[in-house]
Amino acid sequence: MTSIHIRPAQPADLPAITAIYRDAVLHGTATYEIEPPALTEMTKRFHTITSDGFPYSVAEMDGIVSGYAYASYFRTRPAYWWSVEDSIYIAPQAKGKGMGKALLQRLIIDCTALGFRQFIAVIGDGHAASASVRLHTSCGFRHCGTIEGSGFKHGRWLDTVLMQLDMNGGTTTLPGPAPLRG
Repeated sequence: MTSIHIRPAQPADLPAITAIYRDAVLHGTATYEIEPPALTEMTKRFHTITSDGFPYSVAEMDGIVSGYAYASYFRTRPAYWWSVEDSIYIAPQAKGKGMGKALLQRLIIDCTALGFRQFIAVIGDGHAASASVRLHTSCGFRHCGTIEGSGFKHGRWLDTVLMQLDMNGGTTTLPGPAPLRG
């Protein structure tokens, strides 16, 4: 039986995270980046996200980092301060084993605890059959829009699907202090 362990990401995980993302950039359509960033750029991104206080987790499968996920600002303008966006990437050999769901569930718990009201998924190459759309649906996200032909990669036009999950009462009550903003 394959075991999945979710834990906070550490700087020592960055070579594995970089390799996972490199594969997604070169072979996938979930990200619209064309050139894979180097370890130095991925390190900079990691420190920006974690220094802002956002959760950043890795998933280990049989002791090997095989996936990662983090939350970050959906947008930085003050009116968006109660909304957060997720990013999840899984190594090819680990796809379809429940790792994405375990990572997303951890992010939902962490972002709810931080006080966010809306969780936004911006899904590249989104369509009803895509793994990411199915994953987010299984965790309670609802479809809230499609941006047709928003990207062009690997010789074809790609749609972006937007999905959303209400947290902490969503829009039913006025917000408290902005999460991570003091």
